[in-house]
Amino acid sequence: MSAVEPVLRVENLHVSFDGTNVVTGVSFTVHPGECLALVGESGSGKSVTARSLIGLAGLGSLVQADTLDVAGRDVRGLSQRSWRAIRGKQVGLILQDALTSLDPLRKIGKEIDDALRIHSGLSGAQRAARVMELLEAVGLDDPLRRASQRSGELSGGMRQRALIASAVALDPTLIIADEPTTALDATIAASVMARLGELRQTGSGMLLISHDLAAVASVADSIAVMQAGRIVERGPKEQVLNDPQHPYTRALLAAVPAGKPRFTRLSPAADTPATSAHQPAGTVAAQGEVTAQAEVAAQGEAADVVLPVLSASGLCKSFPLAGATDFRAVHDVSFELLPGRTLGVVGESGSGKTTTARMALGLIKPDAGDVRLFGKPWSAVPESGRRSRRSSLGAIYQDPLSSFDPRLSTGSLLADALSSGATRNPRSHSKRINELLEMVGLEQDVAARNPARLSGGQRQRLAIARALAPNPRVLICDEPVSALDVSIQAQVLDLLDELQQRLGLSYLFISHDLSVIRHMSDDVLVMRSGEVVESGATEAVFTVPQHEYTRALLAAAPPLERGH
Repeated sequence: MSAVEPVLRVENLHVSFDGTNVVTGVSFTVHPGECLALVGESGSGKSVTARSLIGLAGLGSLVQADTLDVAGRDVRGLSQRSWRAIRGKQVGLILQDALTSLDPLRKIGKEIDDALRIHSGLSGAQRAARVMELLEAVGLDDPLRRASQRSGELSGGMRQRALIASAVALDPTLIIADEPTTALDATIAASVMARLGELRQTGSGMLLISHDLAAVASVADSIAVMQAGRIVERGPKEQVLNDPQHPYTRALLAAVPAGKPRFTRLSPAADTPATSAHQPAGTVAAQGEVTAQAEVAAQGEAADVVLPVLSASGLCKSFPLAGATDFRAVHDVSFELLPGRTLGVVGESGSGKTTTARMALGLIKPDAGDVRLFGKPWSAVPESGRRSRRSSLGAIYQDPLSSFDPRLSTGSLLADALSSGATRNPRSHSKRINELLEMVGLEQDVAARNPARLSGGQRQRLAIARALAPNPRVLICDEPVSALDVSIQAQVLDLLDELQQRLGLSYLFISHDLSVIRHMSDDVLVMRSGEVVESGATEAVFTVPQHEYTRALLAAAPPLERGH
């Protein structure tokens, strides 16, 4: 194959399942050393397209194309035996979830050695040396030690690097990377994308699959945008990002929070239920609590003094580890959340964000320090003393489905949140359930459906409705949009903004996504290794960061997320 020939040529690709088309008329080429990014949301057909190129479209699929050439070979109609000779050797595949892609019972070194053992003809000693070389090439420290570990002993970033090493072990002609950084923190994702970018220097062509235009901006040479199984726009990266022609591409770019001030809409304007729902005046104040302003007046303070609705002082928490010293998850963390404001908490996995949130919720007890709710002791009192006040504090989690009782319908889940344990019959709360569904932009007929049958965006809206059911004044949002496509993420962030303005809610908003934190937060805490390394007004921290770790986080963000 000459250097000018493409390593991948696709013309008029159609993929259907049981007569239903999911990919229609897709065409593109990838040349040696080139990276083509195929971008689209869940259900757009991008992953089905990628899998069809290597004979893995799935059971019941029908794949048809005028041309389907991989590494100079027509792969239409290949047997599975013929495919096995191509996968790994000529085509490397990097999947999103390295934890499930790697065998948890086998050592990493053995996983990488498989492709070498099957395809290379190298001796055992030569293969072992090649494994060390690959692990070092993808940036893993102490390759000898990492090769002897299993996937469960590695961090997410380490697992993804090991998967890259396995995929490129035989210097494949084509690399297909399907959402390779979706589950990774900003600095780790940046490092992984840099490694993928370096692979092009060996002459490998790359097809990079992503739902996030920001994620591909630093690596891709050209971008093809998919919607509903079709490519709606393609071109050089600079053209697509700076001068998008198709409305869908423009909507994807507009949904990126970077550079959008507080309370600026990210999703297309529409009649917003959150601004018109029938919420009786005054119901946001939990019973037994007085407003911060009333507390100020009662204490005779000046009118411009505002007391925090949630505060923490010197929080510390450690967890025992088998055969080792205790793991210090949180150390000396303090913060104040003021009425009607959002305090963002940003940091990588393991920085202590979620442990801090669980202490704030009263789900785990601090080893030292305390949490106060509306100026009164919260973490220091037993659960029996918190129970009457718990309705004023709600939570929204990253994966709502895992937090729902799978036996309950949507209506029953909301009825359960509305009741005090007496009944979860939706009929007894039908009016309020309909109000909550309307408030978060869900149709009333959703009440009869099981949450498992809802889309990701619908489930997150349901999680917000459930959190709002007891009329809380404070919501703790722990990565509430990290699992969503960019346009669905934009809709949920807009909804949270609208609810905050209408209901006067205060948010403790946790995320590893810098652009989301900057868009949503009035103030921010930057956490690293269980400690707060920087805090202050959001724009001040993002514009003139004082700590080297904050500067490193900002530098690692993709160009679009930095607002460039």
